[in-house]
Amino acid sequence: MSVESVQLRDGEEQVNSLPKLASYRRIVVKIGSALLVDRVTGLKRDWLESLGTDVAALSASGVEMLIVSSGAIALGRTVLGLPKGALRLEESQAAAAAGQIELAKAYAEVLSHHKLRAGQILLTLADTEERRRYLNARATVGTLLRLKAVPVINENDTVATTEIRYGDNDRLAARVATMMGADLLILLSDIDGLYTAPPHQDPHAQFLPVVEAITPDVEAMAGAAASEYSRGGMKTKLDAGKIANAAGTAMIIASGTRLNPLAAIDRGERSTMFKASLTPVNAWKTWISGNLEPSGRLVIDEGALVALKSGKSLLAAGVREVAGQFTRGDTVAVFGPDGREAARGLVAYDAADAVKIAGRKTNEIGTILGYDARSAMIHRDDLVVRAAKRAATAKE
Repeated sequence: MSVESVQLRDGEEQVNSLPKLASYRRIVVKIGSALLVDRVTGLKRDWLESLGTDVAALSASGVEMLIVSSGAIALGRTVLGLPKGALRLEESQAAAAAGQIELAKAYAEVLSHHKLRAGQILLTLADTEERRRYLNARATVGTLLRLKAVPVINENDTVATTEIRYGDNDRLAARVATMMGADLLILLSDIDGLYTAPPHQDPHAQFLPVVEAITPDVEAMAGAAASEYSRGGMKTKLDAGKIANAAGTAMIIASGTRLNPLAAIDRGERSTMFKASLTPVNAWKTWISGNLEPSGRLVIDEGALVALKSGKSLLAAGVREVAGQFTRGDTVAVFGPDGREAARGLVAYDAADAVKIAGRKTNEIGTILGYDARSAMIHRDDLVVRAAKRAATAKE
């Protein structure tokens, strides 16, 4: 079993030998509904204010912070006076519609106290699973981060149904973390970490401060959700961990029931760290490079080839030829001037527009196309530079 079997007695703090949160570059924090909303009184404002203080402190230290927040339905049902218990689909969607407004307002107010801006993002399953929508979602979130805003992300429960939803924000948070290249995912919940068995069922369950890998033995420790507001439980958190860890993102499960929950992690209060894989598989780039048949071809000049090899994006100025019928988000093969395939990536333009802007400078693109467009033909995050054999069809 791939765990660090340090046993802690109730009330005992763990020795924190893990990196401080300020040492991470980009952190996604997921917040459970039960932490944010009281069934009777509604929003837990004091708790949210304390979280805002933690987020502001990490932002001031240079960490890019993203929040994946549950709570819209829970808050909306309080606002609308809906009864306790299971809701019909249309009631859940109505509760989400009312609650999302209140939730976004609360985050904006709390973060503004620290001179931070919030940007609301509502996602559905298709927004991270379909290529074109994935690109749009990532571009929006990335732009918010560059503008020093804090993205506040939730599933769009106003339109989501059972067939087209994540169903819990743990997995959504993991998808966001991998989509945005975060190096740490923090799941704040009403449990302080992983135990060898659900602690509310087994008084002898042992706490596990570090998990080296999520094995079948570890998965067997998961129980069901303990709160009426929770859609997931430990199982969904472990599912999230598998998504994140495989992509090189570490994950922490920690209690959010205390004030200043992120500062508490840094103080060494109880939490479980799930370590990132030492040999992460970049599933996104593997998908681009090997699992998709290119829909088109771009031939680039020597300067663009040198730029790609140095880790830069492909700009329109370096493109000499465009071939194929493709749309934005499709995979295209990129060939150097010697006829060898140099890279493969997801193109940011439809074929007709790519033809129009090939060889043109970035500041000319908007005028040529008549709309505000991406600065790169293929962004480096969607580009796999590869060594490949000569492709005789490169200029057919």
